[in-house]
Amino acid sequence: MSRPQPEPEVVSALRAICLGFPEAHEESAWTGTRWRVRQQTFAHVVRIEDGWPPAYAKAAGSAGPLTVLTFRSTIAGFDPLHYAEAPFFRPVWFADIVGLRLDGSTNWAEVAGLIAASYRALAPKTLVDRL
Repeated sequence: MSRPQPEPEVVSALRAICLGFPEAHEESAWTGTRWRVRQQTFAHVVRIEDGWPPAYAKAAGSAGPLTVLTFRSTIAGFDPLHYAEAPFFRPVWFADIVGLRLDGSTNWAEVAGLIAASYRALAPKTLVDRL
């Protein structure tokens, strides 16, 4: 069975945001595409279809079809009320991870800001200082 892939236009939009950060790189993940700084994943896009991948389907509350982005959020800046409601969801595998459903109503300026915050939370200070 082939794994579902996020839409190319979504990956392209995320690529344009993510690769603008110092030492950021893109790679295929076990499912979907992720962007990393050093060995830290600061953004990961996944396509959910027919309940697969199950951890993402459960976290997003949908068997799909649905494309989701996960990113990291610092606890200090985290607003649990805002990020607990659609289009956001809270995966359980990290305390500081947030998920976002991506669709035609996605606010890409907000996505860029969330990814920038995720990068800042995970990148070494020397790289963050270059922003």
